Amino acid sequence: MSELDFSQVSWEELWNSTVETLQMLGASALFTLIIGLPLGVLLFLASRSSLTLMKVIYIVLSFIVNILRSVPFIILIVALIPFTRSLVGTSTGVLGTIPPLVIGAAPFFARLVETSLREVDKGVIEAAQAMGASTGQIIRRVLLREALPGLLAALTITVVTLVSYTAMSGMIGGGGLGTLAINYGYYRYETAVMIVAVVLMVVLVQLLQMAGDRLVRHYTRK
Repeated sequence: MSELDFSQVSWEELWNSTVETLQMLGASALFTLIIGLPLGVLLFLASRSSLTLMKVIYIVLSFIVNILRSVPFIILIVALIPFTRSLVGTSTGVLGTIPPLVIGAAPFFARLVETSLREVDKGVIEAAQAMGASTGQIIRRVLLREALPGLLAALTITVVTLVSYTAMSGMIGGGGLGTLAINYGYYRYETAVMIVAVVLMVVLVQLLQMAGDRLVRHYTRK
């Protein structure tokens, strides 16, 4: 094994790749939250409903969510190339990576949201219904409020998963630290650059997990 030479590392390129990773992560996490949270709430409500229509909706949504969760992300991102190009005009770079990131992560987050809402005390929901609260009021003032620590933990897990997704997107030119690590470590055999990129991703995951854990502790009732 050749001796590592960290003088090969271009810190400017490393910085630009880090910014790209943060851009992909921020945008995909935001859209995942916007899509996944309502989807998770709908899954929860439909699973509890006695109406035939809601049962059908649950079966259909649950089937779609399970399919999207079953497909490995590296295959999903390739399969979505035509859709991504039609949506944003490119399938590479930061912009071309965000749609598959969202489509891959939103079902995962929705299922975690559904699981978190199941942990809410049924007595609290029944009390709100007895007081005449509407479905919208129960969602906003009971379900989301009571399940907030669980929802924050679910979001933290999803964002950490998105970090690994951004790295995998480097295989098809997705940009960011994943692309940098693959280009230098796999194609050019410049292992030092790959090691620095991997260390940065590990540090990013640690910081995200610590921030998420702190928020969960803050909103968890003693």
